[in-house]
Amino acid sequence: MTAPAMSQTEVSETYVSDEAARAEYVAAARSAAWRRRLLPVGAAILLLVLWELAVLVFQVRPFIAPAPTAVAATLYAKFGLLIGNLAPTATEAVSGFVIGNVAAIVIATGFVYQRTAEEAFFPIAVMVHTIPVMAYAPILVLMLGNGLSAKVAIAALICFFPTLVNMTRGLRAVTSQQMELMRILSASPSEIFFKLRLKCSLPYLFAALKIAAATSVIGAIVGEWIGATTGIGALIIQATYNFDSPLLYATIVVGSAFSAAFFGVISWLESHFLKWNVAQSG
Repeated sequence: MTAPAMSQTEVSETYVSDEAARAEYVAAARSAAWRRRLLPVGAAILLLVLWELAVLVFQVRPFIAPAPTAVAATLYAKFGLLIGNLAPTATEAVSGFVIGNVAAIVIATGFVYQRTAEEAFFPIAVMVHTIPVMAYAPILVLMLGNGLSAKVAIAALICFFPTLVNMTRGLRAVTSQQMELMRILSASPSEIFFKLRLKCSLPYLFAALKIAAATSVIGAIVGEWIGATTGIGALIIQATYNFDSPLLYATIVVGSAFSAAFFGVISWLESHFLKWNVAQSG
């Protein structure tokens, strides 16, 4: 028995209903997106207002906790100094980020294909990671000198372990059914790696890269604390010794802003290259 055919009026009404539902969905999605953007901004403004009021009401001395307006004035007055010191820190952080993550990806690939190497060297990587950065930073400065190399090495080491763990897990996040399908299709080992293992590892990799984007800046700043005349870390030390709290807070704001921007770039790359994963998680 065949289903009765829909009349033209019914088809039109269905089309209009679908269009209305689609428009309602788009409007709801845009509203949610704006909500996600505006809520953090509103919370930040509220905290700044409370901070300003607390300084005024309790008469907090400027060298202990300057008011946000004083920090903003310092940001404006010493913007050139702050950006000039941000440049070497950004160079060290980005260089360490690239070197540390590339090394982690290469070694993770070796671990996946050589279990013996993983069993031998992974515990050593864990042991190195457990050492506080303030403990091995002076050693690297003594070995590599006070120049750029030591700061890059510290940033690279602090990025290395999270990416190593995530990339190793990601390369192994392949089901037996997927491997069997690739074998049925007579895929070569390189095709299995690039078209299957690497694709499966990308969500894990980008999760680690977002962590590394922030920690690489921390590593560069810590390296500058040990010995440097320029950079965000060096400026923090100078401002602390001079009891220049507005400059200290302004320096922290600039370093945090760069770290957040770096994180945002990696997040944008993730959304650009992993549209299929974003669609599945959404």
